[in-house]
Amino acid sequence: MNLPNRLTLFRIVLIPILVLIYLFPYAQFNIELQSYVIGSVTLPAVNLICLGIYALSAFMDFLDGSIAKSRGLQTTFGKFADPIADRMLATTMFVLFASRGIISPVPVIMIICRDIVVDGCRMIAAANGKDFEAHMLGRVKKIAQTIVIALILLNNLPFELWGLPVSEVLLWFSTFVSAASGIAYFNQMKEDIMESK
Repeated sequence: MNLPNRLTLFRIVLIPILVLIYLFPYAQFNIELQSYVIGSVTLPAVNLICLGIYALSAFMDFLDGSIAKSRGLQTTFGKFADPIADRMLATTMFVLFASRGIISPVPVIMIICRDIVVDGCRMIAAANGKDFEAHMLGRVKKIAQTIVIALILLNNLPFELWGLPVSEVLLWFSTFVSAASGIAYFNQMKEDIMESK
């Protein structure tokens, strides 16, 4: 297994670690984690730890893609696992936020449904021996989700200090872009999906 694929697998391994750190019942074990107060905003240390792990995963995503392209190490496994690692991480973070009541479950449901549609399109493309090309909206969605997850972990800092709901606006923006990219991917495979043989 080459280096980019190892980095992709490591990103997947980081997901349960993130979940454990975020949901661990620290109080039950008499573990006190520090919180930082910036203006009127309280920022728990656990959020900063999760942000660090999330940033590491995002950097490795950039790194494995760059190495694979520059060294000609693109593999079938990489094409399969890389987008799965991306979606697993982003979806996990949104589910965690929804479980704590930080965000509405509606965008989470929309994002999960979109990913199911895209996975179905990928399977049909693979079965028909077709290339499933990445759509520009998919790239925009990925960037928007990366930024909004970081902002939520930062409790919308620094924008919260000025009363600007940037993280919420970006969440809905990324959700609608996600839905639009799902429709674009569906249209890309529409002829194969609607085939009536």
